[in-house]
Amino acid sequence: MRVVVRTISELCLTVGTLIVLFVVYVLFWTGVKADSAMSHQIDVLQEQWSKGAVNGAPETRPDASKGAGGGGGAATGSPKAPGPYEYGGPFAVMYIPRLGFTWNKPVLEGTATQVLKKGLGHYRGTARLGQEGNFSVAGHRRTYGDPFKDFPQLRRGDAVVLTDGTTWFTYRVDKGPYKTVPSDVEVIDPVPRKSGYTRPGRYLTLTTCDPEWGHSHRLIVWAHLDSTQPVEAGKPAALRR
Repeated sequence: MRVVVRTISELCLTVGTLIVLFVVYVLFWTGVKADSAMSHQIDVLQEQWSKGAVNGAPETRPDASKGAGGGGGAATGSPKAPGPYEYGGPFAVMYIPRLGFTWNKPVLEGTATQVLKKGLGHYRGTARLGQEGNFSVAGHRRTYGDPFKDFPQLRRGDAVVLTDGTTWFTYRVDKGPYKTVPSDVEVIDPVPRKSGYTRPGRYLTLTTCDPEWGHSHRLIVWAHLDSTQPVEAGKPAALRR
């Protein structure tokens, strides 16, 4: 009997140790690796931009200020479409002041698990950055750097700013966070049915998992392109403290 009790106790200790190690891995180590990976992706972009190797960069991008709000309007102007995005490669950096003025994440092409370990992922087949349609991006809520941990804090009017190395794109949140299920793929349609938009425009959709440590649902935020400006003009107002 003593041998049985001792064996069971040792098994419990072993299992407990493995559980603690797994939790440490999920909460800490994946975050360390993801932060390093995201920093590397931004370094890659900055090196490309410093050499002028912007993916599909146009010679100029006209100002696209004064987009209409939740009524479905979009910024005016016709920014030249960027070239094809390389799957798994970074092409932009996103800033969301509401999540902190030090918050910035690389945006890569694709939403596979291996891609999302290195940053945010652009849904393939959705609009390209700044173009007419719905530029849609996914990110982890928890693990792998917790990029969208504070996603529920986003509110109407919040700025979501991106740059592709030549242009700053400022989107403004119109609706969200909206809760839905993973099968609701209409949230990334060119004109999302439940977004409140009624006509084609230049939109942004952000998606992440819900609840915080689960994936039974999705949280959605919709925004419209409010303005653009060349990087030579300095940071947009939304990024100035």
